[in-house]
Amino acid sequence: MFRARRLGPAAGHGGRNVASGGGVPRAPGSRGEAALKILLVADLHYALPQFDWVLAEARHYDAVVIAGDLLDVGAIASPDAQIVAVLAYLERLANEVAVVVCSGNHDLDRRVEGENVAAWLEEARALRICTDGAAVALGDTLISACPWWDGPRTKAAIARQLERDAARLASEGLARWIWAYHAPPDASPLSWGGARHHGDADLRRWIERHGPDIVCSGHVHNAPFVPGGAWADRVGATWCFNMGQQIGPVPSHIAIETDLGEALWFSIEGGQWRRLGPPHGPPETLRKAPAWF
Repeated sequence: MFRARRLGPAAGHGGRNVASGGGVPRAPGSRGEAALKILLVADLHYALPQFDWVLAEARHYDAVVIAGDLLDVGAIASPDAQIVAVLAYLERLANEVAVVVCSGNHDLDRRVEGENVAAWLEEARALRICTDGAAVALGDTLISACPWWDGPRTKAAIARQLERDAARLASEGLARWIWAYHAPPDASPLSWGGARHHGDADLRRWIERHGPDIVCSGHVHNAPFVPGGAWADRVGATWCFNMGQQIGPVPSHIAIETDLGEALWFSIEGGQWRRLGPPHGPPETLRKAPAWF
């Protein structure tokens, strides 16, 4: 079951009147004392206008989670040029808000011991960004950033990381656990591409073992937009999310409020809302954003 806890005051709204998802009117009133408010994005793929949007929106949140594929192997710009530009964005973003970044399959720039890794993200650690293999505690929530793996060495490192973070969760008395992990769990609507699943079976097993509260993913761009796909799904008691990927200056994105247990999804198809606590019904069309947003 999703564990709602109050984390204390968070940043104010800064006077926004229009929902970032494109025209959804906001409920009147300020947020007041509230819990962690998180912006989830993924698969930006070196779309610099979308990085601009994330940077502009960051001040309205307590944390931004970027769940992989910041770079694009098919871009005209070289990988080195992309890395310089994206690190500059991440540095500016970290000056606004807590930032968690995990690598995706497009982010791999070096081969280490026979496996591809996103070595450039090591530079992000100096920018106070939580990235591959690390975890950060925000209030009573622990957020773990898991690397993309393409071989047994990195896969084993993730297993050790999750055991270590589970022990930290218990020893520090933290109430909630969130993972950033690029691929969604396999055999889920989040991994459905329209013809077959493209998810990670090992992630599903790790979820079943550790039972995190939330897993933030991406990777399967069209999952929320095709029949049989979705932007939110439960694996046991764990809520898993894949916001999808879209063209244009605004990325598809998800906003989560951890105290109330609510999630909003915004895309070119509009906005949806769903409750993370029981009863667990289908998502609803978002006609008016909640006051916390």
